[in-house]
This record gives sequence, structure tokens and C-alpha cells, in this order.
Amino acid sequence: MSDVERPAREPHLSIEVHLPNGGRLAAEDVALIETIRSTRSILGASRISGHSYRKTWLMVDALNRTFETRVIATFPGRRGAGAEPTPFGERLVALYRSIERRSMAASAAALAELSASADPGFSPVARPEVPAEVAPRPDLPRSSRPRSPRI
Repeated sequence: MSDVERPAREPHLSIEVHLPNGGRLAAEDVALIETIRSTRSILGASRISGHSYRKTWLMVDALNRTFETRVIATFPGRRGAGAEPTPFGERLVALYRSIERRSMAASAAALAELSASADPGFSPVARPEVPAEVAPRPDLPRSSRPRSPRI
């Protein structure tokens, strides 16, 4: 089950494979391959993912350069069938999903224990408290406010 399909309250793992050549394969990359499979288009994949066309194209280019075999085949100028995963790209998706399933199965007990000890009132949105001596004083004009030392 991918991060997109998982309920927000269920504990999960986020897998990112770091390769010896410095490349990586992450959930976002696998989702891109799957989206290109369904849309047969980089433009269509960018629209669905919410990324710009340029970012989507750069992600495809990075995937194709990371591996010796192309992950996404492109067909410039063709209407309706501009891109598709290669057999190697399909194999990458299968391998990644296998790693994901096995990792979840192997860590289920530990994730359940961590989840049980999590504070239910926690909010992931950080609300930093500013000490009174650092907060701007509204009674002083901007030019009279004490300045923080520059480091």
C-alpha cells in the first residue's frame, strides 16, 4: 500500500533506496512511474501529481540517468502516447513494492509499539514560542527596536 492510499493515522514506513552510484529510488519516483503508466504522458503525470511539467521531466530524466537501462521511454511528437515505463521501469516498481511490503511486515510489531506510545494530542504543525525578549515590541517604532546580533 503506498503512502497515498494509507490512512493518515496508521503508522507506516517511508522507503528511500540509496544506490551506490549516488542515485536514489523513492516513493515519489515509483508513484511517477505508475502515473506515467496510466496516463502515457509526462504532461498528464505532471497534472495529476501537481508538479510542474519541468519538474516532472527532470524527475524522468534523473530516473533514466540513474540506471544503465532506461526507466521511461519517451516518444516526442506522438499525440496520446508520449511516454511509458520500459519493462525495466515496471520491474523497478515491482521491486520497490516488494521492499515496501516486506519492510512493513518485518516492522509491524515495532510500529505498533511506537504508535501506542505516541501522544494523541501531538500536532505536526510546529508553533514556535518566541521569548518576550526576542519578540518585536509594538510600542517602539521599527528603527528603535533592539536588533539581534549578527553572527
